Amino acid sequence: MSRLRLITGGTRSGKSHFAELLAQHAQLPVTYLATAQVGDEEMSKRVEKHRQSRPAHWGLIEEPYKILQVLLEHAEKESVILLDCVTLWLSNLLLQEVSSFTASWTIAEQERAMTKILTEVQAVGELAVRMKPQVILVTNEVGQGIVPDHPLSRLYRDLTGRANQILAQASEKTYLVVAGYPLEIKTSGEAFLRNLTRED
Repeated sequence: MSRLRLITGGTRSGKSHFAELLAQHAQLPVTYLATAQVGDEEMSKRVEKHRQSRPAHWGLIEEPYKILQVLLEHAEKESVILLDCVTLWLSNLLLQEVSSFTASWTIAEQERAMTKILTEVQAVGELAVRMKPQVILVTNEVGQGIVPDHPLSRLYRDLTGRANQILAQASEKTYLVVAGYPLEIKTSGEAFLRNLTRED
């Protein structure tokens, strides 16, 4: 059975704090898998703030791209792997794919990039379900704001939405964090969907 946990919510909703509490509660060695890339002073301060909030004895792996490889390397360890966050990982992969992006980039090219990344997301979800460590993934609900005016931003919004659905389907539990409070949404959501699709 899956031990995968997906934690989603808006910006500054308390997702990371809740994820850290879940990781501590497992009472196993914790490895924090950071996907952020420090490109400016603001990001540097954000990363440092996250670092100071975590227990000093936790392990740390900084990997912006090769998440599947990292999970494979730790697949047999009795531990917790906390990845924060999925949306930064997706941003890194997308920018790698579309480094020469222009407004004239075709729909077919966008779909190819989307498919390639989502295939990797699917592989991460499938591995996280099978591996020995408990995996906790933190992500964001990017699509809850206004429609972006730039094609790349719209592509990113669509990518994160589809990736979150893939990971939620793989997870045992999916939490939505709002104003610091978590709600477990998968159990009730699955029951509701079963009722809607049940044949009488």
